Amino acid sequence: MHWTEDALKQIEKAPAFIRGMAKRAVEKEVAKSGREEVTEADVRAAYEKYIKFAVNSGEGKGQEKTTKIAIVRCDTVAEVCPGIACFKAFNHRKLAFEEYGDNTEIIGFFTCGGCPGRRVPRLVEKLIPHGLDVIHLSSCMMLDDDYPRCPHKNQIKKIIEKKGIRVIEGTHH
Repeated sequence: MHWTEDALKQIEKAPAFIRGMAKRAVEKEVAKSGREEVTEADVRAAYEKYIKFAVNSGEGKGQEKTTKIAIVRCDTVAEVCPGIACFKAFNHRKLAFEEYGDNTEIIGFFTCGGCPGRRVPRLVEKLIPHGLDVIHLSSCMMLDDDYPRCPHKNQIKKIIEKKGIRVIEGTHH
């Protein structure tokens, strides 16, 4: 598949860690159309189809700002919990999610990466450009009964707060 110079310049705007995947997606779309040359327009069309929805929309004038939240959960508990209660509590705006209106969305749901929360700083950094406002530490990190209480909860909370992100302890318990 041949790439025009303008198409190559356009694809270089994609973050390096997804550039290969993006190139394959563009080439797949071009091949479907029966062509052998990738143009800048093809790259832009693939962006519109596959990526644009995930980019921070920057709400326009007159639109209420969308509150964007993420949930961090225990890596160990994630082996037995698919997160159903966290999502149900959010979807019904119950318990720790009562304060949120309809203009709120979850933009991240990830584990801490194991003690001592090694994955948290990296993933929070990845979410900030997408407008992250609040992180909830999942209820599994707060429990004392069924699961061991997270020994690094306070450290994880401080790491997130140092990045300017509000932290709320709990989701559904």
